[in-house]
Amino acid sequence: MATQSPFSWLSDAANKLRANLPADLPQALMPPPWAVQELQQRVVLFLNHVLLQEPAARDRLQRQRGRSVQLHWRDQVFQCQFTPAGLLELLPVGQPVHTPDLVLRVSESSPVALARSVLQGNKPAIRIEGDVQLAAEVNWLIDHVRWDPEEDLARVIGDAPAHTLAQIAQRVVAALRDFVKPLSTPKAPS
Repeated sequence: MATQSPFSWLSDAANKLRANLPADLPQALMPPPWAVQELQQRVVLFLNHVLLQEPAARDRLQRQRGRSVQLHWRDQVFQCQFTPAGLLELLPVGQPVHTPDLVLRVSESSPVALARSVLQGNKPAIRIEGDVQLAAEVNWLIDHVRWDPEEDLARVIGDAPAHTLAQIAQRVVAALRDFVKPLSTPKAPS
């Protein structure tokens, strides 16, 4: 005799919900263009903050001044240019100044899978088009430049509390990695 799962009602409810959703739901969930622009501006500000703490990175980027990098993920495009100061400047996507020197396309379309990969410390799969030398510089930045949140926090609340909060955050991140790891490893057939 087959027994019915006690959670079959949940599956039925999910199927009914899926049937009643509009066909253009992914478009309806897209943020407005002004919100995307503001988020991109904040990302550039954050990256410049991190670069300001790394003189070696700025020196490398000063040699790349005037060159641009375009990043594609799903239907989002982020394009920036390296300044003479070794920082980043956001370029408007709708009005490209010129063809980007380097185009990076993130292959993973699922935000959950992308976050899982990054939480595990892996680089996401990226298709690279354009200047190899610039790609090597960007790869060096990704490998060697890290934000030190403890240092920034110490400026606000002091060294000891910042160190304590940083240790707690490291334990939370380690727990998240341990939680995500079993989800991503395939189960052996039984």
